[in-house]
Amino acid sequence: MKNVKSNQDTLELTVKEREIEQLQILLANYQLYYQNLRNFHWNVQGNAFFQLHTKFEELYNDASEKVDEIAERILTLDGHPLGNFSDYVAISSIAEAHSNCSGNEMVEQIILAHDIIIGKVKEVIAVANENDDEGTLDMLPAYVSYLEKMNWMFKAFLKK
Repeated sequence: MKNVKSNQDTLELTVKEREIEQLQILLANYQLYYQNLRNFHWNVQGNAFFQLHTKFEELYNDASEKVDEIAERILTLDGHPLGNFSDYVAISSIAEAHSNCSGNEMVEQIILAHDIIIGKVKEVIAVANENDDEGTLDMLPAYVSYLEKMNWMFKAFLKK
């Protein structure tokens, strides 16, 4: 006999399940962000090539570490992190970037991605608070301050 849940069971996730779900979305956003950074690193051209090429590499290395931390946090909470790019694309708020844009357009897309990730991190923090999850609450605030600082720097870079 199949294990069938009632409608109420499927509609009401536990706080822990909601946290895992939000962490999955954060993981998906970070994976798209990471891939976009790799794309930009490979394809940047123009007068700011050396600056942006180096900065994009710094950012994708940081994003790679964050992806691993988020996936491990999902595992720590007894979840199963998504591992297929098609799953990431389906739930991410960050779109795949094109490679045929200027360095400034790449920076603008990164700023937007940072804003999306910051918003999602704050959502995860809210649910982690409900779940009394000190591990997640300890990990995520540093993500916000780092991305806010990067946005400040990128906005300064774009000023004429």
